[in-house]
Amino acid sequence: MSIEIIGPAQIEAMLDAEEAAFDAAAPGAAMTLAAFRAARRRPRLVTVNFSGGITQKCWSVTRTNGEYRVIYLPLAGYFSLCVESDFGPLDIGVHGPAIACFNSV
Repeated sequence: MSIEIIGPAQIEAMLDAEEAAFDAAAPGAAMTLAAFRAARRRPRLVTVNFSGGITQKCWSVTRTNGEYRVIYLPLAGYFSLCVESDFGPLDIGVHGPAIACFNSV
């Protein structure tokens, strides 16, 4: 799957579906969902750094909180929590649904 095939509209649809399916009735879940929605942004292309010096164009889907942000990895087909670094977002191996990645810190 190439980055040209998965664009902002498709990523927005995935995020909308994930939010709609999220169980906001669980303890603390409503706050998690509200915080995710507040941090969510229109997908924007960024260069993500991976271990071994590998870089890849990916889609940032949340604003940074100064330390972390959620990124969509188009070649892998899932979301990732990335830490901010002097060189841009760095994949730290936390992968899965966007809200779960967001909530892991």
